[in-house]
Amino acid sequence: MLDLWFSEFHAPDAKLSILVKEQLYSEQTPFQKIDFFDSETFGKFFTLDGLIMITEKDEFIYHEMISNVPMAVNPDIKKVLIIGGGDGGTAREVCRFKTVEQVDMVEIDERVVRLCQKYFPQTACALDNDPRINLIFGDGLKFVQDAPEGAYDLILVDSTDPLGPGEGLFTTEFYRNCYRALNDKGILINQHESPYYKEYAYEMRRAHKKLASVFSIATVYQFYMPTYSSGHWLFGFASKGLDPVKDADFKRWSEFGLQNRYYNPGVHLGAFALPNYVQEELRNKVFRFVCKSGNTFIVLPLCDFIT
Repeated sequence: MLDLWFSEFHAPDAKLSILVKEQLYSEQTPFQKIDFFDSETFGKFFTLDGLIMITEKDEFIYHEMISNVPMAVNPDIKKVLIIGGGDGGTAREVCRFKTVEQVDMVEIDERVVRLCQKYFPQTACALDNDPRINLIFGDGLKFVQDAPEGAYDLILVDSTDPLGPGEGLFTTEFYRNCYRALNDKGILINQHESPYYKEYAYEMRRAHKKLASVFSIATVYQFYMPTYSSGHWLFGFASKGLDPVKDADFKRWSEFGLQNRYYNPGVHLGAFALPNYVQEELRNKVFRFVCKSGNTFIVLPLCDFIT
């Protein structure tokens, strides 16, 4: 019998391959192709349009880093909006914080949620079991556009890459609508691609420029994700005034009493200590100029014009 390998190309001449024990399920929805596999090393994993979303072995890394960083910066977060996140892992992690009162989760493809509830209860376990979660199947773009001003403390954009269903979640207009939907201490975290391979780094720079054109504080932080392209992956951190390092309150965060496998205060600080090549990519591509408005000098990003 021939071995069955799943392969994801990270560059034209580089790929990650996993030996598959069994393909569990496959379906083409109106939005994307969904596949579930089982493997020896990574356990079960699922893909969207041929790209790995999560595996049983390493999903905790992504989900702890998207949720714990903003909760440490503002431990008073109570109302959370998740855009995407159909596997349920981000909602699961947010609901570990007992002070959170409301989690609105907007996923465009209901089949992702239903299939993860069947094949990935590890991540989807909270979706039908925590009364704080309002599960909404629809367009995240329109939901944010229609959201009341200042409705949320935190928006988590747990999206796929900027292709297909996830493409609209990387636009300046979307970030502006997120800004409006956040309150004065609001924080936005978005899936921010990788700095390593050329095509991923290009999308990273584009996303960063757009966030910097909308939010007064916009930076990125890093984490190690073994099954993502290069293993070096980023989240974007944007806020109306809270600094992710200076304003982090680790004493109050520790009072949540969470037993994490990846995130801790040291990891938090180290995540924002970016390697030189990443700093250079971001610094060289985000141009600013100073203009005068009355007696005030204002720093404006040129990327205001990027859509």
